[in-house]
Amino acid sequence: MLDETQFQYIPKYVPRVRHTLGAAPGVEHDEIAALPSGPERARVTCIDYSPAHVQTQEIDDLEPFLGIHRPEWSIVRWINVDGLTDMTVIHALATKYELHPLAVEDLLYVPQRPKVEPYGSGEGELRSRLFILARTLQTGEAGLHSEQVSMFLGHNTILTFREATNNAWEPIRLRLQVKNTRLRNSDASFLMYSLLDAIIDRFYPILESYGDHMEELEALILERSPRATINEINQIKRDLLLMRRVAWPMREVVSTLQREPHECLGETTRVYLRDLYDHVVQIMDIIETYREMAADLTDAYMSSISNRMNEIMKALTVISTIFIPLTFLAGVYGMNFHHFPELDKPWAYPVFWIVCATLAGGMFVVFRRRRWL
Repeated sequence: MLDETQFQYIPKYVPRVRHTLGAAPGVEHDEIAALPSGPERARVTCIDYSPAHVQTQEIDDLEPFLGIHRPEWSIVRWINVDGLTDMTVIHALATKYELHPLAVEDLLYVPQRPKVEPYGSGEGELRSRLFILARTLQTGEAGLHSEQVSMFLGHNTILTFREATNNAWEPIRLRLQVKNTRLRNSDASFLMYSLLDAIIDRFYPILESYGDHMEELEALILERSPRATINEINQIKRDLLLMRRVAWPMREVVSTLQREPHECLGETTRVYLRDLYDHVVQIMDIIETYREMAADLTDAYMSSISNRMNEIMKALTVISTIFIPLTFLAGVYGMNFHHFPELDKPWAYPVFWIVCATLAGGMFVVFRRRRWL
């Protein structure tokens, strides 16, 4: 049990830090160094580029790298960190680039809601940075899940932190290798836009696959409605809810970037953010449409099951109705009375079956003509 004066804040990753209620917000740089690191090392890559040159580095030893100035030709530097368990890397970058303690806290303790926060804008404060927290969708063996992406945008530098290594930004790296592209000729804020655009674009193939799957389920429901179908529908509804929780605040992030002025955002980037906002709105519309389709699938499944049950009950009722007069005749002639006039007649037994067959056949024909069968 926790002490009443303490609250244990447990993030997704190590470390587990015990905070006292009422403690100062944020994580200071010296506090980062005191946090225990996880078992896996962070993967750090750096891309320097300009219209004429591009250089990609895999950083194994961060301290010497940070002690060297960037090349003189470099217009934009992009440092990407995959993994949030290596406190040595995070402490070195937070100290070098003077990341705000509140932003560091949001970076370390996931999951957070997507948002935009400006930090440092006056003399004596930390460097001017635009902190952007986003979430990206990932698919795997465990199903659909979201991961946090944190960005620190400066005038000429952008730092990105991801929970794990994935290939979501590989198209951006490939575009940086091509000369005379808008990405190579623009500032760091356009790179930030491109990364957000890659995050938003991941929604489309995922939503397309869910749309195709729901069409298959609809056809399956109309054919035979297996029991496993309702479990798949419920999983789709949970995944769509997850996508909505990711996309809805992302719309606010893009809207804020587009609307609020900031010295690190270029005018060209602001124009392209309008197109990104349209994409987010379109994704929200698709998600809401698919959620309604999933609800309709649930109703269709329940209706199909109910109709099948009604058909079964109708068939059983018809069969029972046919056998009611036969059961009556069998009950009458099955009574243990000695004086039955037909018992001593040789034709009584075949006549009994003829009467039963006639009754059953006649009722069957009537039910067929009335389309009860």
